[in-house]
Amino acid sequence: MLINRRRARKETRLFSALVILGLGASLNCVANAGDAIRYQVPPQPMVDMVDAAQIPQTVLSPSNEWLMQLDRTALPAVAELSKPELRLAGLRLNPRNNDLSRSNHATGIRFIRLADRLEKTVQNLPTNARIGDAVWSPDGKRVAFILVRDASLELMVVDVTNGAQARRITDRSLNGMFGRPFSWFSDSKSLIISAIPPTRGAPPKAMTTVSGPLIQENLGRRNAARTYQDLLKSPHDEALFEYYAATEVARVTLDGKIDIIATGMIRNLLPSPDGQYALVQTVKKPFSYTVPLSRFALKTEIRDVREPNLGQVVRVLSDLPLAEDEEQDPDAVRKGPRQYAWRSDANATIVWAQSNEAKKNASSDLVFASVAPFDAEPVMIAKLDLRFQSIAWGNDAVALVTEVSRKLRKTSTWRIQPADLAKPPMKLFERSTEDRYGDPGVAFTEANGRGYRVLNFSPDGRAIYLNGAGASPDGDRPFVDRLDLETRETKRLFRSEAPYYDVPLSVFDTSPPGNASAIGVRLLLQRESITEAPNVFVRELATGKMATVTRFATPKNPLVGVTKEVIRYKRRDGVELSATLYLPATYKRGDDPLPLLMWAYPREFRTAEAAGQISGSPYRYVRPSFSGPLPFLTSGYAVLDNPTMPIIGEQGKENDAYLPQLISSAEAAIDEVVRRGIADRNKIAVGGHSYGAFMVANLLAHTKLFAAGIAESGAYNRTLTPFGFQAEDRTFWKARDVYSQMSPFNYADQIKTPILLIHGEADSNSGTFPLQSERFYQAIRGLGGTARYVVLPYEDHGYRGRESVLHRLWESVRWLDRHVKNGDKKPA
Repeated sequence: MLINRRRARKETRLFSALVILGLGASLNCVANAGDAIRYQVPPQPMVDMVDAAQIPQTVLSPSNEWLMQLDRTALPAVAELSKPELRLAGLRLNPRNNDLSRSNHATGIRFIRLADRLEKTVQNLPTNARIGDAVWSPDGKRVAFILVRDASLELMVVDVTNGAQARRITDRSLNGMFGRPFSWFSDSKSLIISAIPPTRGAPPKAMTTVSGPLIQENLGRRNAARTYQDLLKSPHDEALFEYYAATEVARVTLDGKIDIIATGMIRNLLPSPDGQYALVQTVKKPFSYTVPLSRFALKTEIRDVREPNLGQVVRVLSDLPLAEDEEQDPDAVRKGPRQYAWRSDANATIVWAQSNEAKKNASSDLVFASVAPFDAEPVMIAKLDLRFQSIAWGNDAVALVTEVSRKLRKTSTWRIQPADLAKPPMKLFERSTEDRYGDPGVAFTEANGRGYRVLNFSPDGRAIYLNGAGASPDGDRPFVDRLDLETRETKRLFRSEAPYYDVPLSVFDTSPPGNASAIGVRLLLQRESITEAPNVFVRELATGKMATVTRFATPKNPLVGVTKEVIRYKRRDGVELSATLYLPATYKRGDDPLPLLMWAYPREFRTAEAAGQISGSPYRYVRPSFSGPLPFLTSGYAVLDNPTMPIIGEQGKENDAYLPQLISSAEAAIDEVVRRGIADRNKIAVGGHSYGAFMVANLLAHTKLFAAGIAESGAYNRTLTPFGFQAEDRTFWKARDVYSQMSPFNYADQIKTPILLIHGEADSNSGTFPLQSERFYQAIRGLGGTARYVVLPYEDHGYRGRESVLHRLWESVRWLDRHVKNGDKKPA
């Protein structure tokens, strides 16, 4: 479906936000229809936060010699978002350049050599360049990236060791419909690409007349599905999907020689580590009007990419039919083989998982491998009790297999020996996925020079390194452990210490074999503090010596001087709660209580112990952020960010006590900030985005705790998401009372607290159709409540257009000033 609104010429220069007002039973309704107003601008400190420079992204080269620095783009203008867009099978596509629309881009690339801090800036880029998908070559000497043009995607390569000049290596425009349209071959001299067929022609034209009705039919089968958006809706949509998905997969060398490997609606392509084969996945008909691309029919095959057999099908691995039926189970997976990937430490071994059909009523998987030339029966390499999640490959003696169950909230990691599968797997870790304190971390990997990553072993091969968030009662303290693979004992080598927040990025071990200390071990890490923006350093673990790699300037920050504290308190039932409290720079201890904005997002837990664990760190940089609650610090508000709102319940009944627990958590947070003398109980607002907006509406419908609410991009009528939402896996027909009680729409007559509803006009998130906010507003308005409904043109679930972001802040701070800071109404 093509979205291309035609507006008057002057409106293309200055778009408008649609605002609808309802001001209570005692006042006349200001707007019976939508009032279009010009975009507004909030106070200057908020504008400064929106326009603050972004911290660059960094990527280490496979050779560990260079650090690539990607300068990040500023917010686009709404005019950018308003450009033509196709919405097909769950994707949003720019029809002019065949790229996914609304993508984030870099604006420049620089390189820093770790040895001597030599810097190079990529040359030969156009002014206002838009750069996507920058990827190192396996040998670490070059970077390939997409130069995003208005009408094409150009494949560029830059040689870091020779002038850093960017050059286009093929005149073929790439097809970015299914994501990154290229990968390096292991020789670092050629790439596999998804290109637009040169004979594609013009796109299908929409029918000017209707030839008949659109019909869908079901003949007694259960085909339950959650509420997807942007699905195909007509034969014309089908024709458009097929047209834009058409792809030629080719091998292109650095000097521009191109050889075709395959054609079709090719969704995924990946060369083997030895560069002799390619995994190719092709979308097939029939299409569906009820499920997105991920459920379409899919053929997976291995193709030869060597001469003279270039492009020949070596083996068809699977040919899956359209999957419109979805099991209502948190551990349900698509039937058949899935999660194909190359074994990263082998030449050409394909690995995949599939459900263990022999275990009825159990969500468990088998993992198989097939070795080139793929003519033998696949070998089962792992038999799991849970669902397969991932494999980290090391060598013939070590691979780490991780399994997980969303239903059981459980995960385990096993060591297998790929060359000796007769040896039983060794369990390394097992924990609840809710237990952040018990998380052992994940294994560090390193580039293997072939475009893949393998486990990073100690020099003697006995140990690997683990990196974790380090959640603790003191907040997150990232760490590095050395894990002995034989004894399963760990030794802590590093832990972030106050007043910094240090995140390990890579580990380099040049110590002698058998060394159990930190001597010879270096870390590449990112350091930040409350007042210092993140930068990259190299740290010698034995001495603590730090060498600076990047020198990103701390951006102009209106939040300088803001105080930040992780606070703890208890709910009435004894559950431990926590939040991050921010106070404006102008606040001094002993000052009068402040108006306060509480911004939250409920989460489900099985145990009170897990619900009470602390998350976040008090030492992270207070970034200038244009989303969430922090901008309101500049207008004199205290902010209570992410106060935990745990919903604790047993499996299958997670939400049976949603409302009383939600209310109790909110009461506890309010009591704590009032006890501290920070906030005036009568001047507290609550806000949230998505499921947080749903929370806001429920709190206003069932309590008088707050002076006002801000609800962004929420869902308010759960009968419109009848096959589940969030962690609720029961259908509406199995849990009618729960769906009804959790739907604030059903209690709109009880909402007397002023509520500001904001929604992106083009929200693509499952379940949060803009209709949810529209109908909720109409209900409150019809029942005499006080509400304001703001529709942001062209915006998705999150807001990106600069004008939209500024207008959202303008609306919100005016709402808070009117009903909280300067309001007379006192919550009960």
